[in-house]
Amino acid sequence: MDQKGIGVMSDSVPIVEGRGIVKRYGHVTAIDHSDFELRNDEILAVIGDNGAGKSSIVKAICGATIPDEGEILIDGKPVNFTSPTEARDMGIEIVYQTLAMSPAMSIADNMFMGREIRKPGFMGKFLRQLDRSAMEKFAREKLTELGLMTVQSINQTIETLSGGQRQGVAVARAAAFATKFIIMDEPTAALGVKESRRVLELIQDVKSRGIPIVLISHNMPHVFEVADRIHIHRLGKRLCTVRPEDCSMSDAVALMTGAMDPPGNLAA
Repeated sequence: MDQKGIGVMSDSVPIVEGRGIVKRYGHVTAIDHSDFELRNDEILAVIGDNGAGKSSIVKAICGATIPDEGEILIDGKPVNFTSPTEARDMGIEIVYQTLAMSPAMSIADNMFMGREIRKPGFMGKFLRQLDRSAMEKFAREKLTELGLMTVQSINQTIETLSGGQRQGVAVARAAAFATKFIIMDEPTAALGVKESRRVLELIQDVKSRGIPIVLISHNMPHVFEVADRIHIHRLGKRLCTVRPEDCSMSDAVALMTGAMDPPGNLAA
């Protein structure tokens, strides 16, 4: 490994930072005084062996898990999320491996699930009627922006879409509402080669729009293709952060599995 691979960019301010995060479940310590840092305009890949705690640290960042100790800062200000809804209200979106969409609902309805637009005036305020035309127009615009309008209709149900199209809708939904950053948890895990390629293109497109991304993945070629930095998690904490151009895939795997120790300048 090139000794220059230290993951520090002093000219950029972290959009989210975790300091000394701890999460215990009884006698099991899932997160062990771990640090985390996502900078503006970057794709940060988070990798680690099964049980290393990579998903746990990201869940703590987005409010899905409440840490026992430590501090989380958004734009340099401490936050204390108690649920993913609070994080979402601050502009943090999550794309889950399981898609987290309703198959029987339309694309537009899934895009606005939990944040539906009501009709103006009496009909919306008192009768709670939805402004479906506004939601459909917005959903169509966002899918078009990301080159996803290959679907037959914005009103077709999610269950009629391919795996890649479904994941594309999930990415479009996140990109439409995220103002801080997006977390993507294994977004290509259940997809074929062609569909995975399209999702990777979407990830890079979203980044080009100025939205930072946290990418959790086991797919090393995908990680090295799109990531600006790689956060390597081991035994509940950040082991080190490397740049793809300064670290080989085999070195990253060796660090992740404990077969190799990080150089002193790379240790977290």
